[in-house]
Amino acid sequence: MRHSELFVKTLRTPPKNEESVNAKLLEQAGFVQKLMAGVYTFLPLGLRVLNKIENIVREEMNKAGGQEVLMPALHPQDNYIKTGRENIDVLFHIESATGKKMVLGQSHEEIVVPLVKHFISSYRDLPLSVYQIQTKFRNELRAKSGLFRGIEFRMKDMYSFHRDEKNFENYYAKMQEVYSEVFKRVGLGERTYLTRASGGTFSKYSDEFQTLTESGEDMIYVCDKCHTAINDEVINDFKKCQTCGNSDLRKEKSIEVGNIFPLKTRYSDPFGLTYKDESGANKPVVMGCYGIGMTRLLGAVAEIYHDEKGFIWPENLAPFKAHLIVLGDSAEARQKTEEIYAILGVSEVLFDDSPRSAGEKFADSDLIGIPLRIVVSEKTLKEDSVELKRRDSRETKLVKIKELHV
Repeated sequence: MRHSELFVKTLRTPPKNEESVNAKLLEQAGFVQKLMAGVYTFLPLGLRVLNKIENIVREEMNKAGGQEVLMPALHPQDNYIKTGRENIDVLFHIESATGKKMVLGQSHEEIVVPLVKHFISSYRDLPLSVYQIQTKFRNELRAKSGLFRGIEFRMKDMYSFHRDEKNFENYYAKMQEVYSEVFKRVGLGERTYLTRASGGTFSKYSDEFQTLTESGEDMIYVCDKCHTAINDEVINDFKKCQTCGNSDLRKEKSIEVGNIFPLKTRYSDPFGLTYKDESGANKPVVMGCYGIGMTRLLGAVAEIYHDEKGFIWPENLAPFKAHLIVLGDSAEARQKTEEIYAILGVSEVLFDDSPRSAGEKFADSDLIGIPLRIVVSEKTLKEDSVELKRRDSRETKLVKIKELHV
């Protein structure tokens, strides 16, 4: 991608009236644009990062046996009446021109259960897990903190279906490990804790994945011995770590980036989702659900991977692998940079071919935060070399052009 072809530009200063780092830097660096509180347009740089995060999640869900589907975002209200959730406060209610009452999807329990009911009839059809990555809508009263609390946002939700509690519990434990791998791959593994929390309407307790950050909205009690935590809302029920018994827990601010719930038969029963066992008897299907906020996860990465100059993206999430910069107006330097751009591959290189000053180009490079900066100038070409600098280092070095790769 050439800088001259990138239709968005960085801002000299961060947007006003924003407190969280992700809200400030993502907009200043040209990754997103705020349409209104809780609603963002993802620009080319931001969409590339979001796609890479989603692909990591997709790979791990596929490994866990999940089958990807894409369900509608527009739901009939009748399905919510069946489950008694038609009046929950986060729902957007709308009415069609013909008078049909509908809601915008804030989750998909009411849609996925009728869907799989068409395909589950026997114990031989179980277990089953399906997932999607889709846009959700929640009527938030306090949309704030950039991508942390949105009205419209991207989410991965998986639903699993089982013949009994034992089979579900085995899969639930497996998904705890799968989620830990997801957060490890996006660079949040050390800062993300499996956290016991309230189960809300689903069960007495559930499990969240909380990432430590000063911009977080939650408070958790962390156990350093076994890397787990307890949410502040249930700490009175658990005076010590539930994994190792440690009572020396430290209080930290955090943001929830994922959660897993035992749904049991909460949604199977209203829709009559059953299966026939080996004896031909009808049995209720036991369910679990597993969510990751994709845009929220991007916001959490942005909160952590930055310095005073801008982003420092992990290599596997960065919008591009390398930022190629040509300095000066030398025809030779520009020609050689064009050759290097073609050799390195245009799909993973952002080429700053603008006529701006070195200072402006370097400031933009630091702000955008691509892992590797490659500089070509008359000075470097005298050594048949380019100057390399990693975004997470202050050191620069000359590398022969023939040895260059990304």
